[in-house]
Amino acid sequence: MPSIAVLGAGITGVTTAYSLFVRGFDVTVYDRQRYAGMETSFANGGQLSASNAEVWNQWSTVLKGIKWMFEGEAPLFVNPRPGWHKVSWMTEFLANIPRYKTNTIKTAGMAVAARAGLAEMAEKSGVDFDFSPAGILHFYKTEKDLKHARMVNGLLAEGGLERHELSVDEVLAREPTLRGDIIGGFWTESDSTGDIHKFTMGLADWLKKQGVQFKLGAPVTDLHVKEDGVYVECGHEERFDGIVVSAGVASRKFAHMLGDRVNIYPVKGYSITVNLDDAASQAAAPTTSLLDDKAKIVSSRLGKNRLRIAGTAEFNGENRDILERRVRPLVRWCEEHFPDVSTENCVPWAGLRPMMPNMMPRVGPGRNARVFYNTGHGHLGWTLSPATADAIGATIAARFKSNSVPLHRLQEA
Repeated sequence: MPSIAVLGAGITGVTTAYSLFVRGFDVTVYDRQRYAGMETSFANGGQLSASNAEVWNQWSTVLKGIKWMFEGEAPLFVNPRPGWHKVSWMTEFLANIPRYKTNTIKTAGMAVAARAGLAEMAEKSGVDFDFSPAGILHFYKTEKDLKHARMVNGLLAEGGLERHELSVDEVLAREPTLRGDIIGGFWTESDSTGDIHKFTMGLADWLKKQGVQFKLGAPVTDLHVKEDGVYVECGHEERFDGIVVSAGVASRKFAHMLGDRVNIYPVKGYSITVNLDDAASQAAAPTTSLLDDKAKIVSSRLGKNRLRIAGTAEFNGENRDILERRVRPLVRWCEEHFPDVSTENCVPWAGLRPMMPNMMPRVGPGRNARVFYNTGHGHLGWTLSPATADAIGATIAARFKSNSVPLHRLQEA
């Protein structure tokens, strides 16, 4: 049983550990937090959304970023302070605009493929994560946005996703509690929702019982690749046959230690969890998961007593501060579209999405034959991770369980 270290106990790290475990590897997972799923996998929008697979590499995104640069409550905020990391990332982002359609189709395909893997993990582990197969409803307030959605729908269809356009009456029939100046929408019945933190914690607990080791609450301080293995320093040094980096925004730092360049940028997103403490709020809150394309805000009902509302994108470096001006639009959105829901008890949160410039996850080997990556999923880590975990598991299995080429020969190649 070859030994593999997995850096990161978020959704990508834990699903990677599962993929390696079922293939017979001896797996150890590292994370600086004391528990699994405590950073970007803690309180996201909750959507398992192939319908949100559109990548951001468009000139319209760039123009919006410039327009909103000095608006603190804008859906997209870019701190104008210059920095080499930000400049290099944005330069590569612009270079990937010609691949917008291709990458959107690929992302949709991965998202559709991921559904079976998530179902398998949930069934085997028996974890309860407030899963709901209630579908996802996109709604629109302008003809311009609806027209763009029709174009995107064609790309999603090429990726294997079935999504249907709805009239305004059909939108309101799907979600009768919704209020606002809505002109139409799109319905994806095959999408779903769930609590990412509950799932990650539950799957990690199940893996521990199967013999997977979790070394939590002890940050990894250094990594070394030698001829006989990969060495992880975390209070003391441990040797492994291989390593997978699934460490969110820290993946860039770890990749540098391993001799690779993984240009992940931390894009902050915010959420609020509206606690539905009274019967009136529970009745007035949506049961269908929603995506407001204009405001770039999503919502998911997590069980009877919680409504998760999430959105915004903030390019502000590795900054985890929760800013009131960024939370305020989420609360206001709830009050505008669901006026009978009490927002007295809202819990704010912010997390850093690990984004690659092409908006595609980095999944595959590094320069060294013992090093692998499954990271950079951006806003779709919850949606894509079962598929990318399976892909990296298959890649590692082919590498380590093949007797055709000795490992030292692979390193030389």
